[in-house]
Amino acid sequence: MTSLRRLNPPVHLLRAFSTVVRFGGVSRAAEALHLTQSAVSKQVQELEKWVGVTLFERSRKRLTLTPAGERYERSVRALLSQLEAATLELITSDDRRGALYLSVLPTIGAKWLIPRLPQFQQREPQVTLHFVPYVHSYDFESPTLDCSILFGDGHWPGARAHYLVGQQVALIAPPDNSPGALRLRSPEDLINCTRLRHVTIPDAWAQWSQAHGVTGMRALDGPQFDQFQSIIRAVMAGMGVALVPRCLVQDEIASGLVTEPLPGHGYASHLGYWFCYPEGRSHHGALGTFRNWLLESAAQSSAAMIAASQAGRAAAAPTAA
Repeated sequence: MTSLRRLNPPVHLLRAFSTVVRFGGVSRAAEALHLTQSAVSKQVQELEKWVGVTLFERSRKRLTLTPAGERYERSVRALLSQLEAATLELITSDDRRGALYLSVLPTIGAKWLIPRLPQFQQREPQVTLHFVPYVHSYDFESPTLDCSILFGDGHWPGARAHYLVGQQVALIAPPDNSPGALRLRSPEDLINCTRLRHVTIPDAWAQWSQAHGVTGMRALDGPQFDQFQSIIRAVMAGMGVALVPRCLVQDEIASGLVTEPLPGHGYASHLGYWFCYPEGRSHHGALGTFRNWLLESAAQSSAAMIAASQAGRAAAAPTAA
C-alpha cells in the first residue's frame, strides 16, 4: 500500500514544480523563487523521485511537460492557490486589519481616488494601503498584488469586479477665453472640430455620434492620447474637443478650465472603472473593508455628478419668454 507520506509531497517541491511550469523554465523560476537554478532543478528532480513519475521530458537543456506532468501541474496549481487563500484569510481575519497592495490607473488614482483617501484613513485607520506600479496586463495570480482599479467592461478572467464610476461620459471643449475657444450650438458642429481620442477607446466618437444622430463624422480622425489626464490638459490648451469620463473632469468643468458646450450631450458608455480582485482573495479582511468604503464613496460621487450635470443643463436651457 502506498504510504500517506508519499501522497503528501513537501510544499516547497510542489511550488518549485509549478513555478518552473509557469515561467517556462528553471532560470526564470529560480529568479522568482530567489533560489539558484541548481536548487530549483534538484527540487523538481526530488519531486519526481517522490511521486515516482516523470514530470518533464528533458532534451538539449529544455524541459517539456509529460502528459502526466500536465495533469499534475493543473491540480497542484489549484491546490497552491487554495492554500495561499486560506493562509491569507487566516492572517488577515483579525477584525479587518492588515495591509492592502493596490494597483490603480494613474488618472483615476490622482483625480478621483487619492482626494478621497483621507476620509478612508480616518474611518479605517487599521488598514494600510500600499500602491504598487500599475501594469496594463494585470496578473490576478500575483502574490504581490491584492486588488486593482481597472478600466473596462467589468469582465476579467479569474476576478471579481465591482463597478465604481466612469460610464457617464462628458463632452468637453476649451474654455471660452482660450485661443481655441469654440462656438458649438448643435452636435453637428463637432464634425468640423478637432476631436481628441483615447487609444483604448477607438470607437468613442462613433458611439457618441450614434447616440446623438450625427452622420458624416469621421469618427477615427484626430490625435490620440494614452491617458485621460493628457486629454483634459490638451482641451484646456485649446487643442480640440474630447469625450472624457465625467468623474475625471467634473472639477475642471466647475472651475471653467474646460467648458461643456452642449450640456446633456455626453453619452453612457459600457466601459468604466472597476474595483477588481482575485476570487481567492474575496475573504481578505482589509480588502473587504476597502471595497465597502469604495462602493459607498462611488455611489456618493455618482449622485453628486448627476446633480451637477442636471444643474448645468438647467443653467444652459433657454429662459422662457
